[in-house]
Amino acid sequence: MAKTSLVTRIIAGLVLGVVVGALLNFFPEYKAWIISSLLQPVGDIFIKMMKMIVVPLVFACMVGAIAGNGDSKAIGRVGVKALFYFFVVTSIAIVCGLLVGNLAQPGVGANLTTLANTQTLSLPSTSENTGFGQVILNIIPDNIVGVMAQGKLLPVLFFSVMFGFGLSALDKEKKMPLIAVVNAISATMFKVTHIVMHYSPIGIFGLIGVTVANFGLSALLPLAKLIAVTYVAVILFGVVVLGGIAKVAGINIFDLIKAIKDELILAFSTAASATVMPQLIEKVEAYGAPRSIATLVIPTGYSFNLDGASLFVGIGTLFIAQLYEIPLSLADQAMLIIIMVLTSKGAAGVPGAMFVILTATLTSAGLPVEGIAFIAGVYRLMDMPITALNVLGNALAPLVVAKWENQYRMPAAPVVAPEERPQVLTSSISAGSSANAT
Repeated sequence: MAKTSLVTRIIAGLVLGVVVGALLNFFPEYKAWIISSLLQPVGDIFIKMMKMIVVPLVFACMVGAIAGNGDSKAIGRVGVKALFYFFVVTSIAIVCGLLVGNLAQPGVGANLTTLANTQTLSLPSTSENTGFGQVILNIIPDNIVGVMAQGKLLPVLFFSVMFGFGLSALDKEKKMPLIAVVNAISATMFKVTHIVMHYSPIGIFGLIGVTVANFGLSALLPLAKLIAVTYVAVILFGVVVLGGIAKVAGINIFDLIKAIKDELILAFSTAASATVMPQLIEKVEAYGAPRSIATLVIPTGYSFNLDGASLFVGIGTLFIAQLYEIPLSLADQAMLIIIMVLTSKGAAGVPGAMFVILTATLTSAGLPVEGIAFIAGVYRLMDMPITALNVLGNALAPLVVAKWENQYRMPAAPVVAPEERPQVLTSSISAGSSANAT
């Protein structure tokens, strides 16, 4: 009997979660207990297991890539090109968000009185200082064990880069045993990822069930236009903008989407991009980016290359302005672009970064910050496509940088899920480890 593919099982879990979540709205007496005691724990288990993998994987992959490469200038060049790419693409996303907001006008026609009676959520804390000096201090860890335990990716990236360069500076006989250990940890964490992925359909069932159960029609209808505009904008940005960038680089965006379809569905279902980082590194490497570039660009992009979040900041800002019937001139919107670009880079790695950027933008523009509460109420539904776009953008970035570095290798065969090719995966990891160790 043929084995059911992972993507089929994930879709089945997603559909079942939608059905169960919808049915719970007809049984309010059982809804709260089923969500808190069954569905939410089932989903949280999956999120926690995937987050458990990210920090050791990022550390091992980045140290192995830097120390095994031996060319610090090449690593630095890749890093600079990646950061430049992130800045350009996320800035384009912000401008596109404002264009969509002007054309679709998601806030026009929405009734403040009706919205005030719908469910809203408490906002994520945005009190963290995002000034330039504080951002630099936040990147540099004072206790690496502490930031690893907290899952803070930027300080872990900083320490990994420093550790990698330090290790590469050692004599060969001293560094080679440790490089072998780091590569073994990397390969082990990829194997752990494959084990955890068998649970993903169950986790997605729980997460989607909670989402659908928590949002009834009464909460969705007043903001249906904003939700619809966000979904359409995400699709257009992925196909037109990222597709155009891919075309210039000689990459077919639809082939890339097909190659990472499992990761896109996972990211969409969980609204958590951390759940797909390990698989994304493997898929991008199989698609043609060297391991050294994939392991450097993708984790960095998780903090600096949030295309979906950047796109939504523009849409969300205009939604609030239109909701409160505050006209914004072309000059006002040009100033908004500058504010968003600067704030989005300053908020990299800050928890709830999208709300931090949105709050700073609204405050600087003199727009009512309390309008964010209406967005927060249904943001989970919009965060799903936003997260998927973030993942697509971070899959394309290392491929573009690899092309830029003339290190792109055309894939010899279609990229398939790791669990569908266990022998190939094992040999490729072993080969990669051996290559890094020489």
